[in-house]
Amino acid sequence: MSPLLASFGHELCDGRLTAATIVIWTCCAFALAALGGAISGVWLAGRDLGNDLAAMMGAMFGPTAAAPGILLGLIILALI
Repeated sequence: MSPLLASFGHELCDGRLTAATIVIWTCCAFALAALGGAISGVWLAGRDLGNDLAAMMGAMFGPTAAAPGILLGLIILALI
């Protein structure tokens, strides 16, 4: 393993916030929010709208609701 990749892995695991780790954690949070939104959409409206449309709508609205919390949490962690 290269030293650069090892140091980046340590930054992710140690909780140090750099520009790269903020981008990585934000992308992971948005992906998990989209996955959760898709699952919720299918569970709540799959029968009425069809599973595909409900999953697509849930995947779009999940990150929309989670974005303020994700960004606010990263701002608070950066200030601490």
